Parts: sequence; structure tokens; C-alpha cells
Amino acid sequence: MKDTQSEPDQRGVPIDSVGVSGLRWPIVVWDQKREKQPTVATLKLAVALPEQFKGTHMSRFIEVLNEYRGEVTFRTLPQLVADLRKRLSAPSADVEVRFPYFVEKLAPVSQAFGLMDFDCWFRATGSETSRSFTMGVKVPVTSLCPCSKAISDYGAHNQRGYISLDVRPTSEADGTVTLIWLEELITIAEQAASSPVYPLLKRQDERHVTMQAYDKPAFVEDMVRDCAVALRSDPRIDWFKVNVENHESIHNHAAFAEVEWHRG
Repeated sequence: MKDTQSEPDQRGVPIDSVGVSGLRWPIVVWDQKREKQPTVATLKLAVALPEQFKGTHMSRFIEVLNEYRGEVTFRTLPQLVADLRKRLSAPSADVEVRFPYFVEKLAPVSQAFGLMDFDCWFRATGSETSRSFTMGVKVPVTSLCPCSKAISDYGAHNQRGYISLDVRPTSEADGTVTLIWLEELITIAEQAASSPVYPLLKRQDERHVTMQAYDKPAFVEDMVRDCAVALRSDPRIDWFKVNVENHESIHNHAAFAEVEWHRG
């Protein structure tokens, strides 16, 4: 049959990225406590298209992905990128995988059990000369304003915030990506906040987290710096970006802070 995509194009415009997005797919990721966790991801798969080709073959993205219906992690994603490049004869390829990840959390006093969901992602890129893998989490937290606490006779305003951590792990001697658990990144974010967020709180727990936040006020600047210090001290991390955003409770705008760092 006629292969229209492979016909030549005369406009002289290479395309940086072309592919499929919004693709939902069942995957399995590594879980620090339970070894593996099934979830449903939303994927974006793309390749670079040289100027001489009219189009890419969209069906081949799904064909390659079909071969990775099991584990999709830092171990397998670089190979998926390599397979996309080969199957589509592309100079480079990239894949983004976004998924909910669930962590068992106990309330701080009552020890009531609940499941907390976190937005997580993996990204991998590859070409003939380079390849990269990054991973990230978006963690909801509570922050209490240090300024409000300092100037008020009693109380202080607090708000829901979100700490996003993007990290690029180093590589082992054989070229494989160094293991960093999603739970480790979640812990770093929560420890930088005035208080973590919990899926289930009884009255005694609510009292605890309210006072915990009051005892640890934090600006977005404080939280982004504390995360940066923790990530910078981890030899497994080659690069990171931290973004903290507070949905302000007494303003009609958000406050944010961001730090990016590269080892060496």
C-alpha cells in the first residue's frame, strides 16, 4: 500500500518533536515497600523528524509501547527511547510518563491508615550522542507564614503548597541509571514544609499538625532552599530543579520560588 508518510517534503523544515500525547496506558513502577505498584500513566512519545520526510508513522509508537506493557521505570525507559529511534529511523526520541503513585501514610497520633496519591513523572530522551533520564514528584504540603506569626498577637495564616522536585540521577559504571526511590523525594519535600498533608486525620491528629505547622513556619524561600540543600548533598543526583508554590490564603495570587542546580 502507498506509504504517504515516507514521501519527500520540499519545505526544508525539520520538526523538533512529533508523536502522540494524552495516551493512557497501564504500567508497573517500583515501590519501595511493596516492590512493584500497578498504576495508569498518561504518556507522550515523540521523535525528531528530518526535513526530507513528510511525516512519521504514528502507529509505530503504539507498537513499540506494546512491548513494555510490564515495568516502565528508570531501567526500561531508556531502552524504550532507543527502540523508538530505531523503529522510526529518527535522530532522537523522547518519552514522558506521568502517573499517580500511592503511598501508605499513618496519621501522626492516632496512626489511622490512609493512602496518599502523588503526581509523579519520568522523562527520557536519547540520540546517537547522548541520553538523559529525569524523574519527579509533586508533593502537597502545608506552610505557615513566618511573617504572619511574627507580627500577630495570636495565630498565623497558613496555606496549601506544592513542592515539585525534578531530578536527574547519576549513572552506574555500566551506564544504567542510579536508583532513587520516589518515596525518598516525597520525604525530602515533606520535611521542608511546615507540616505534611495526610489522607486521614482524627481530632488528635489535626491538633498535632496545626501545632506542628505553627512551630515550623516557612516561606516558599525556606522550603525551596531546604529541598536544594538535601538534594545537593545526595551523590546520586547530577541535576535538579525545585519549584515551590503556595496557594496563598490571604492573597488573590500565589507565591513561588525555584532553584535549579547541576553538579560540577
